[in-house]
Amino acid sequence: MAAPSSENSENTAVRLASPRGKWILLTTVLGSSMAMLDSTVVNVALPWIGRDLNADLAALQWTLNAYMVTLAGLILLGGALGDRFGRRRIFVLGVVWFAAASLLCGIAPSAGVLIVARALQGIGGALLTPGSLALIQASFHPDDRGRAVGLWSGFGGIGAAVGPFLGGWLVDGPGWRWVFLLNVPLAALCVPVAVRHVPESSDPRAHGRFDVVGAALGALCLALVTYALIEAGQLSTALVTVTAVAGLAAGVAFVYVERRLRDPMMPLEMFSSRQFTAVNLVTLCVYAAFGGFFFLAAVQLQVVSGYSALGAGTALLPVTVLMLLLSARSGELGERIGPRIPLTVGPLVCAAGMLLMLRVGPHASYVTDVLPALLVLGLGMVTLVAPLTATVLASVDTEHAGIASGVNNAAARAASLIAVAALPLLTGMSSEAYRSAHAFGAAFQRAMPLCAGVLVVGAVVAFTTVRRPVPECRHPERHTHCCLTAPPLEGGAEGAASPGK
Repeated sequence: MAAPSSENSENTAVRLASPRGKWILLTTVLGSSMAMLDSTVVNVALPWIGRDLNADLAALQWTLNAYMVTLAGLILLGGALGDRFGRRRIFVLGVVWFAAASLLCGIAPSAGVLIVARALQGIGGALLTPGSLALIQASFHPDDRGRAVGLWSGFGGIGAAVGPFLGGWLVDGPGWRWVFLLNVPLAALCVPVAVRHVPESSDPRAHGRFDVVGAALGALCLALVTYALIEAGQLSTALVTVTAVAGLAAGVAFVYVERRLRDPMMPLEMFSSRQFTAVNLVTLCVYAAFGGFFFLAAVQLQVVSGYSALGAGTALLPVTVLMLLLSARSGELGERIGPRIPLTVGPLVCAAGMLLMLRVGPHASYVTDVLPALLVLGLGMVTLVAPLTATVLASVDTEHAGIASGVNNAAARAASLIAVAALPLLTGMSSEAYRSAHAFGAAFQRAMPLCAGVLVVGAVVAFTTVRRPVPECRHPERHTHCCLTAPPLEGGAEGAASPGK
């Protein structure tokens, strides 16, 4: 999320064609792929995790949300730590931390241990995710930087596309634990390459005043609200109410702290831009729907339609393949016609795809029932993701571009985790519903219209509030994007300030 360090001159910058340049690209792709794979493969493994650990639905929700709480709450802080203490150092720390937490996930003897390990994984993800892009921006010669980011993005997209297939194969083969254990050999390859070949860099302007209080309050707000939503059907009304109020109070305290700090994690003046506020509202709507959909769809295909884990993972491939092939062209179209139409049409097309998923029930045909819905959904996502990112960057001053991208990414992850927490409550899904094809199928039929409705709200917000960016706006560096859980992180422009400066 940060700009290239001013200490990295053109004379010392690495060229992409050099052996060192290829090693840098390899290690950044490996690091970012670890986090990206986890975002796509864990959903496929959920039914198996539940059966093996005798976990109820709430535990499966926390298996996803514990990771997203810490990642969303700390990702901006992770970028600032890299700028201050060294991008390579923090990236390597994140990879090692992520791998250690993955190992704990893989050997977890109970659902409780798995949930704690997933929260630790999110901390590692918050360190390595912004670090991988920052290393590319800080290491490569300016003439090669755009191509390096493009290659990193493209290879990462391929990894995201392979993720569901790989996850299904691992679950059906050696078992769900290997979904997490796979990260250990990847880290064992990534870390030595990074230490040997990646130059260290930092930002001399980074002063070391970190918004730890803001990060903690943000994560606490998400955790408490999520807990209240997940446990609403199990705990007393008074306890749920107290937890929810405490979560909202933490959110209010977060805003208060961010307003008063000299160097906040999330500068609130960015929201003085009407368009920045509007596009983040659109982000909240669309990624809430996506988070809920991908949480339920992989389970629906296995529990209700009778697919294997490999079959369910492979079934979801068309969405990521379409994004891999067409996201760059969608970005070019958004530059020509402006963001209002793509950000209005895209959510509506996605809503149509989710309504088509109502055809997916017992013994659903892949060709006639599943594939058409996923193709429509994928085309909708292609239409909106690249213009959404470009609009975020265009809506703020150049010096805030990196932070704006981070805020948008965190907002998407927060929306996703709230959806995962709320949908079972809203659809009347019992704690054991995923064990029953009838019960889960009935809840899925109620959930898809809810997700589609949230997308329609996002389309209305976009149509009524989003306007064309100014002609001199920055365009995304990442032209290919396949992550289904959040918009891409983008770096700041030359001279941009990172969080915490």
